[in-house]
Amino acid sequence: METKEKLLDLFENNRGVYLSGQDIAERLSISRAAVWKAVKSLRSEGYSIEAVRNKGYSLAVETDILSAQGIQKYLKPVCQGMELEVLPALASTNTMVREKAAAGAPEGYTVIANNQTDGKGRRGRSFYSPSGTGIYMSLLLRPRQYASKQAVKLTTMAAVAVCEAIEAVSGKKAQIKWVNDIYVAGKKVCGILTEASFGLEDGFLEYAVLGIGINVSLPMGGFPEELKNVAGAVFCEAQNDGKNHLAAEFLNRFMTYYAMSPEICCADSYRSRSLVIGREIQVIFSDGSKKAIALDVDEDCRLMVKYEDGKTERLSSGEISVKF
Repeated sequence: METKEKLLDLFENNRGVYLSGQDIAERLSISRAAVWKAVKSLRSEGYSIEAVRNKGYSLAVETDILSAQGIQKYLKPVCQGMELEVLPALASTNTMVREKAAAGAPEGYTVIANNQTDGKGRRGRSFYSPSGTGIYMSLLLRPRQYASKQAVKLTTMAAVAVCEAIEAVSGKKAQIKWVNDIYVAGKKVCGILTEASFGLEDGFLEYAVLGIGINVSLPMGGFPEELKNVAGAVFCEAQNDGKNHLAAEFLNRFMTYYAMSPEICCADSYRSRSLVIGREIQVIFSDGSKKAIALDVDEDCRLMVKYEDGKTERLSSGEISVKF
């Protein structure tokens, strides 16, 4: 760990507390000059570090910048051993983690970006990922003996974990639009994209890349015209350490569910947060769509629908639309 990273770790665990240059130097076994150089470097990255004569340095409480050090201070033992890499910008976190997975990266490897230039959504769509206002995260999973039916439940676990994290940090109610979109106050604030690789011989999951994109606060200037009536954010403006706290809350909750049997897919929690049960929806197919009523979510987290002709179906994947 470089001097700058060590200093950030010290500041993150002592937010709002003044530490003298001498104290920092002794704790990190570096010179006073090295302390000043590291402080200057962190300031250049946007960190608000106050300096007061006879008191020392302090990371401002209101700072809201994603960092591995900032996230780790909130993590619980269930996340022990995870490798976090936080980057200023990236084309796509899912693409990077897929490449790492193919090269043998271990389970728990997680990449988080402050900005994506080519964020990926479902069905080949892009995911709007502006700088500084969101969490764009991809997590590498290597579950044992997961068949395709069980792999679908990774998205279910993630959806429930995102809702719980949002509710814990913001106090706002979060709901799920089947299968992978999270809404707050009628606006989409999160999308989930799970990509997987299966063995050709046994059909079991070799690895999965779980991608999460959360709009934490509103982007400067608002959302683009094509998104402004659909997209929203958890908060209207940046919160004190909001992104680090929210990212950690998601990881804590998801990894807790992941440690359980895949047969426990959070169906009750998923169902209780459904935004579509009892509502009229459009089930979208490659060649069109059909009107239906969303009846329920079953124990395998499939959406039970009833079409206008009276036929029913259990959807394990796909896409729907609903008017709010």
